[in-house]
Amino acid sequence: MSLHIVLIEPEIHTNTGNIGRLSLATGSHLHLVKPFGFELTDSRLKRAGLDYWPHIELSIYENTADFLEK
Repeated sequence: MSLHIVLIEPEIHTNTGNIGRLSLATGSHLHLVKPFGFELTDSRLKRAGLDYWPHIELSIYENTADFLEK
């Protein structure tokens, strides 16, 4: 059974990066629900997530309704 981690409207890039690392380490699927308080291209997000972002199982949703629908 895989776990799912959901961040609804995350605002802090470094926390999101750290949770990205956690999701990879635990084999969890990371779901990010917009709007974000940062850009996904933010270097601080990438630094907190190290070089793991290409390996993270990630889904991005436009809003909470979109997430709940899917």
